[in-house]
Amino acid sequence: MTYLSETKRILGDLIGFPTISTDSNLDMLFYIRDYLEPLGARVDLFHDASGKKANLFATIGPDVDGGIILSGHADVVPVADQPWTTDPFIMDDRDGKLFGRGACDMKGFIAATLAMAPYYAQLDLKRPVHFAFTHDEEVGCIGATALVPELQKRGYKPSIAIIGEPTEMRIIEGHKGCCEYTTRFSGLEGHGSSPDLGVNAAEYAVRYVSRLMELREDMKTRVPENSRFEPPWTTMNIGGIRGGVMHNVIVSKAEVDWEFRPVQQSDFHYMKDQITAYVTEELLPAMRTVHPEASIDTEILGEVDGLEPMDENAAKDLIMELTGANGADVVPFGTEAGIFQTMGLSAVVCGPGSIAQAHKADEFVAIDQLEACLSMLTGLGKKLVR
Repeated sequence: MTYLSETKRILGDLIGFPTISTDSNLDMLFYIRDYLEPLGARVDLFHDASGKKANLFATIGPDVDGGIILSGHADVVPVADQPWTTDPFIMDDRDGKLFGRGACDMKGFIAATLAMAPYYAQLDLKRPVHFAFTHDEEVGCIGATALVPELQKRGYKPSIAIIGEPTEMRIIEGHKGCCEYTTRFSGLEGHGSSPDLGVNAAEYAVRYVSRLMELREDMKTRVPENSRFEPPWTTMNIGGIRGGVMHNVIVSKAEVDWEFRPVQQSDFHYMKDQITAYVTEELLPAMRTVHPEASIDTEILGEVDGLEPMDENAAKDLIMELTGANGADVVPFGTEAGIFQTMGLSAVVCGPGSIAQAHKADEFVAIDQLEACLSMLTGLGKKLVR
């Protein structure tokens, strides 16, 4: 059986697990564990607090530092209300493409790494190959955020991480972070004819949004030198404002959905520090002058580290050599790569398929993309025996 045929077989199995982020991913991870352990892989499952989801981390090769992480997320986005022409959880092989939910984002890469696992297992590896498959990437990279500290606690010190998001096998060395929040305002309702007797949560939400918009303009003055992002600065977006019941009622509850995408870690801290200071020093004191129980609370939906381009990046150099690429790009969408970068290793994003196909009906990965990925992974094995 060729690596491609094995990849297709495994991908068909993986697509058959409906690992939508709202549901468990355990059956898929049990399948992967049962596939890897007979090869001699050392497999650990790290369950979340619910016990219904987990991260899988497996190792083939010697128990030494400097290993290579091959990483992908097991969860997929929903299929509800999408006009699929085939069953999204049964792989359809036609026209040189493999269709199914998660085919490119990102079970195609996971299948390719698993198909190569028997090859790695028979090699005299000088450095280990690690497989890291996470939960809940699509809803805030929750799994990777939990996995990395666990690996550090256990003393793992890999040197390179390859995150196989669909890039059409282009090498991505940088992307912005993604931080998402819902901020809730609780005031004091009353009759609209006496606004001074209440605390209008909607009005304070508007003031909060106005401050966020000021900070957005500040970010344009903090552009890193030679930033390659488009736009080159940290961006901020207001995703929703809700509150109120009637025209003549002082609004007691309001909430704001917002996000920002830092191009550098210093912008993350600046944005958080500035908006926190505005709440604690101005908004809350004003609200509590009228109603001592007024509150402003922010729920963190996700704070995903960006992947900052590095002057020296061993992961980029390795993948350039394996693929023949002569450069690397940056992209606007986020991945788990920045989280792995916090371990002190070098990381890149490179995987089969196009992001243009992700999250859509009739999602697919082209077979020639899987072939290119398998070629890269085969070359990786040859590097690790030296």
